Amino acid sequence: MPAKGHYPYQAPIDAYGNGGFRFAGMSHRGSLLCLPTGMHAWGVTQPAELTLERLAPVFAAAADIDVLLIGLGPDIAAIDPDIREALRAERIIVEGIATGGAVRTYNLLLGEERAVAAALIAVERVRYPRDVG
Repeated sequence: MPAKGHYPYQAPIDAYGNGGFRFAGMSHRGSLLCLPTGMHAWGVTQPAELTLERLAPVFAAAADIDVLLIGLGPDIAAIDPDIREALRAERIIVEGIATGGAVRTYNLLLGEERAVAAALIAVERVRYPRDVG
């Protein structure tokens, strides 16, 4: 990825696992924010670290986002009600699911040219979304 963990365009995810993601012909190690402003390195490693502050780039791009998919790692977890309420105030629909499901749904909505964003916690298990039925 370019300096400071940023790729300047929103891109579909080609693969995930081994602690990172592949997109736009690149590999990225760690969690990832997929926003209308591009693909950004994200320092969250587990759902307990999900805070309003960690989602600040999402709020900065809120005018261009209708749906935010939060990939919570290998399993699902509850999203803090304060985070849900803050996103609702920005008119952003939020869905918290396992990272694999978030990647697949993100790719689908992005392909439909919907105003979608994703906050994806990296997982170890290798998966290839385009090969999953």
